[in-house]
Amino acid sequence: MLDNGLVRQYSLCGDPTDLKTWTVGILRDPNSRGGSEFVHDNLDAGRAVRVRGPRNHFALIDSPRYLFVAGGIGITPIKAMAQAAQRSGAQWTLIYLGRSRSTMAFADELVERYGARVILWPDAESGGTYDLAATLGTPLDDTLVYCCGPEGLLTAVENLCAAWPVGSVNVERFAARTSTPSAREEGGETLDTFEVICMRSGVTVEVDADTPMLDALEDADIPIMSSCGEGVCGTCRATVLEGIPDHRDSLLTEAERASGTTILPCVSRSKTAKLVLDL
Repeated sequence: MLDNGLVRQYSLCGDPTDLKTWTVGILRDPNSRGGSEFVHDNLDAGRAVRVRGPRNHFALIDSPRYLFVAGGIGITPIKAMAQAAQRSGAQWTLIYLGRSRSTMAFADELVERYGARVILWPDAESGGTYDLAATLGTPLDDTLVYCCGPEGLLTAVENLCAAWPVGSVNVERFAARTSTPSAREEGGETLDTFEVICMRSGVTVEVDADTPMLDALEDADIPIMSSCGEGVCGTCRATVLEGIPDHRDSLLTEAERASGTTILPCVSRSKTAKLVLDL
């Protein structure tokens, strides 16, 4: 929770067993909305920072074997997962992709610690892009795939693993999908206007066709935190008590969508005239 009022989500990438220290890796992005630049310009040694969490939207499920795929700064959550897998005694391989070795954070540390388990693939040195199809072409019943990185990589991994057992592929996005399932594809019609009943606050908020649900809630002074505004980070996640949400986020799993018990108000809508939230 930054001093300039911004709230940002970052992956913890340190030792998962160290409960006293949180380590994050933050790439300075001049095209960002200001969070990373504020961190790089203002957070010096000894500076106090307010924090909230941690929360886990990208949980490592127990498995005898893992295939980790990281692209660029997507290494941050994968780094901690590799350490946890190593400690558990599971078999695992990490494919770490990047434009050049100089842009691949933690690369030397990972190779030094884990050796041949880590496949580094800087495009500039490796003669082109990595052949993911050769690695993911054959489904494996005992292997879970975890991937984090740019959207092109995530989409490629999801498509290549289409024939894998359900639940085998787990991804974390830093930006919204280029397209999300429509209301018709998911079943049912989304409504132009609807009411959100905030059960704990005792307030009913009307959401019109041109207003995001999150904006309407904030305008009504409903206490809800937000960050990305794109349905990616989960900061604004709320519990659905009644009604049918129209999910338009890039975070929830298919099982979470099907349950209808949670929603990301920053991008999602409603299929029922009233949506009751635990807010």
